[in-house]
Amino acid sequence: MQVLEVAVIHVKPGTINDFESSVRKASHIISKVKGYVSHELQKCVEQDNQYILLIKWESIKHNLIGFRASPEYEDWKSLLQPYFYTEPDVGHYININLKS
Repeated sequence: MQVLEVAVIHVKPGTINDFESSVRKASHIISKVKGYVSHELQKCVEQDNQYILLIKWESIKHNLIGFRASPEYEDWKSLLQPYFYTEPDVGHYININLKS
């Protein structure tokens, strides 16, 4: 069952361009990880320094055990963490079928 990882990220003021550039670089890392499906970055309209990062995984294990325990995760984190104003709020979600 696919899972959606949602990270609400607040970046340090004055660093949004560098942050977005670093996410582009980090995209090359995560896109090669086993169990990765897709990802996107969305910027908040009301709060200039707030983003959500949406990453689809084949399963929660691919994210928590596969990616987060890998050297690639350390590379990913080292590119993005310097821009975090606070630690991201991260949760994992599954799709609920709303068709009857």
